[in-house]
Amino acid sequence: MSVRCRRLIPVAIVALSAAALGTAWAGPVSAPAAAASAPKDGPAWLARIHAAASQRNYQGTMVFTAGGAVTSSRIAHYCEGTNTYERIEGLDGERRQVLRHNDIVQTMWPGSRLAAVEQRDPLAPFPALLKTSEEQLFDRYELVAEGVDRVAGHDSLVFLLKPRDSDRFAQRLWADRGTGLLLRTDVLGAEDRVLESAAFTDLTIGVRPQPESVLKAMKKLDGYRVLRPVLTPAKLEAEGWSLKSPVKGFRQIRCVKRPLETPVLDQSAGADVLQVVYSDGLTHVSVFIEPFSQERHRQAVETSIGATHTLMQRHGDWWVTTMGDVPLSTLRKFNKALERR
Repeated sequence: MSVRCRRLIPVAIVALSAAALGTAWAGPVSAPAAAASAPKDGPAWLARIHAAASQRNYQGTMVFTAGGAVTSSRIAHYCEGTNTYERIEGLDGERRQVLRHNDIVQTMWPGSRLAAVEQRDPLAPFPALLKTSEEQLFDRYELVAEGVDRVAGHDSLVFLLKPRDSDRFAQRLWADRGTGLLLRTDVLGAEDRVLESAAFTDLTIGVRPQPESVLKAMKKLDGYRVLRPVLTPAKLEAEGWSLKSPVKGFRQIRCVKRPLETPVLDQSAGADVLQVVYSDGLTHVSVFIEPFSQERHRQAVETSIGATHTLMQRHGDWWVTTMGDVPLSTLRKFNKALERR
């Protein structure tokens, strides 16, 4: 699991994934009473997870595993009144810091003196779930309570969201018993194999808010090349495209045009990428459409890092990149349904 829904465009998102565990989970501590009563309270627990991620003050270290590597980040999240502040510092590889104040996200690469400032992607990162209706989620997943466990020293309830078809992966969730904060999440493939995971290794809940530590850091842009991508709301049909047979269970939740140039890829300025995001209430699929370039788009590509699959191929005069934490067969359904009008 990536800290879900990473921003910018496909290769940038793939680069932020880490490494797969590739092992089966041993199971929670047996707790018959909790397991028997939890499914009835499942919707309430999912609501608590949403609320805790946005309304609690917490800080700690999170470890991500996917595709053969392990990365970690320090996370601080503060709420004060209606304001939200967040700081995420990568502890591995190239230095990278993500700062957020409400809807404004600022990503900084100190080594290359680059910074990107843009509005927050509405897709929820861990430790939250995608905002959705209960009907949409439980129409596609069955909720199973699996007992109790401990994560980073915190007692937790363990839930399994089991897909009702083969178009999506299962997810196992560990929620703090006292607050509902999501402590760990695993994405599961066949035979319960862990494809990717994110978990706090240390965590303090209820810390004192320090909004100034985030605001001051956001102002330190002297010497940086600052990119401010402009995201323009768009409509798939108005751009000349349609999804002739929607993939069952997925709804379009976002459609924007964004500049092709990014701090990571540094592509030619002036071109735009159309980004369409579909969600089933738990995970998402992003479709990126850009003009075909003989220099950059040499051949079709299928890749996977942990649970994140990516499919890149030519579509007439266009290049389409489809990616998400779903089976490759699901991405193929999206590509097959995409039609130029």
